[in-house]
Amino acid sequence: MSRYEKASHVYWRCQYHIVWTPKYRFRLLKNKLGKDVYRCIQVYSEQLGCTVVELNVQIDHVHLVIKVPPKLSISKLMGALKGKIALKIFSKYPYLRKNKLWGNHFW
Repeated sequence: MSRYEKASHVYWRCQYHIVWTPKYRFRLLKNKLGKDVYRCIQVYSEQLGCTVVELNVQIDHVHLVIKVPPKLSISKLMGALKGKIALKIFSKYPYLRKNKLWGNHFW
């Protein structure tokens, strides 16, 4: 099997290692919240046509190795992932929104 993916006019291998943290690097990605973030990243990445190679959700940060097709930019990918995950987390865990430091921002 080739390391490269094939599209109609191109062979590509765009693989990125991305690390990001919650706002103020609070240590809250544990237990159910961490599992929900893990599941959301898997689902939303698949919807965008990306392949998750490795994913590790730590207590205060997330490591993601992902294959992204050339038609999708990294900024669009991360904007969609972080935005959708934040909306999902705030709707499922409303006590996070009440913290005055957040101001409706999770990441």
